[in-house]
Amino acid sequence: MTITAIRTRLYDYIRIADSKKLHALYNLLENDIEVKTEWWKDEQFMDELDRRDQALETGEDKGVTLDEMMASIDKLRAENYAK
Repeated sequence: MTITAIRTRLYDYIRIADSKKLHALYNLLENDIEVKTEWWKDEQFMDELDRRDQALETGEDKGVTLDEMMASIDKLRAENYAK
């Protein structure tokens, strides 16, 4: 099973899981979740954000409009949920 398939199945499961199961999952993953949420302390991640911001500022990366991004998300959702 691919990582994308695993993520999709977990998202679907979490959406319908009862509170007892959600609490159990959260307790199991709590330490990992807490570490991951402190992204501002990750020097490598912050360097990457700075690099990308600089690329947008200089025009090296054109970026995308909000409409383009939403169209892309809608297309991906349609492809993933059509399976």
